[in-house]
Amino acid sequence: MSGTIALIVAAGRGARFGGDIPKQYRQLGGRAVLRHAVERLLAHPGIADVRVVISPEDRARYDEAIAGLKLLAPVAGGATRQQSVRNGLESLTPLKPDAVLIHDAARPFLDDGVIDRVIAGIGRAPGAIAALPVVDTIKRAKDPAGASPRIETTTSRDRLWRAQTPQGFRFDAILEAHRAASGTEHTDDAAIAEATGLAVELVMGSEENFKITTEGDLQRAERLLGGGAWEYRSAGGYDVHRFAPGDAIMLCGIRVPHSAALEGHSDADVGLHALTDALLGAIGAGDIGQHFPPSDPRWRGADSSKFLAHAGELVAAKGGRITHLDVTIICERPKVGPHRTAMVERIAAILGLETGRVSVKATTTEGLGFTGRGEGIAAQATATVALPA
Repeated sequence: MSGTIALIVAAGRGARFGGDIPKQYRQLGGRAVLRHAVERLLAHPGIADVRVVISPEDRARYDEAIAGLKLLAPVAGGATRQQSVRNGLESLTPLKPDAVLIHDAARPFLDDGVIDRVIAGIGRAPGAIAALPVVDTIKRAKDPAGASPRIETTTSRDRLWRAQTPQGFRFDAILEAHRAASGTEHTDDAAIAEATGLAVELVMGSEENFKITTEGDLQRAERLLGGGAWEYRSAGGYDVHRFAPGDAIMLCGIRVPHSAALEGHSDADVGLHALTDALLGAIGAGDIGQHFPPSDPRWRGADSSKFLAHAGELVAAKGGRITHLDVTIICERPKVGPHRTAMVERIAAILGLETGRVSVKATTTEGLGFTGRGEGIAAQATATVALPA
């Protein structure tokens, strides 16, 4: 058995939201809405692993959104949310989890308290869901689809709750319930559980755990995310590697054919090394040599994307976010221009950023100095991060 696994449903197209990009992949504070939900569940000590259910046509967006995070491989969803959850549950059967938490990708502000209460609820009943008691007066309309609906009656709000996610269940019970519900339609997993007679406990949710459904919801989320005090820090990084015999170099995560290689303990990617140092400097976390000593054989020939991803994880661990990265490659050869777009996309993917937050430039020294003589390549980088004040 593998404890509790979180299943995030992200296969929807967001028809009510509109636009060409599904709402779970829209940017919120410089990161995809989905990434916020994934990070919060991954960070919880009661969650053993996370899997996301996606639409296959969104695979590239998904890969960019969760770049650098360690979670289970995604699984393809179905034509409806119910089918998507069923696909996700079936995919978890080889892992034999004790329980599963099913969460909407469009709820980015899940907090530890809500997760704790749902997990505790599963210990008392086969299922437990986050929910909030209804506090507004409820009116039933005579013709809710009409242009000017009229009140038919006032409905008592006693015993009424607004369902949220996560909705948690003992795994075997909810999988059996979903299988039994095949061919029927339900609006959430708790309704499927109810239909098969499973007891489901209500635990207190959170007003901040709202679902992004419209553009206005996204604007509300932006305000909420930026509601605290932030401080912005910038720092620089610089790296140099000499040329050595070879036929290609790694530069900003891209293999570039060349008449020589770069000499170094790792893959000698000067661009990623400079960016890593810049990020570490911005959060006061030392330099790349402290985290990945050249004397350690583990890092011989290592992919430098691991170094940059680690720096990004340290920023996230401090509650911060990367707002901009800029790197300048200094060399006579090879030419960077033909590879610039690929470099930007690779750096963005490593850190889970939108490409507009990454800049790659190149310059020469007009034949002066060691780069001008073709003895090696240098890189200079600047990173700007936002940290909670």
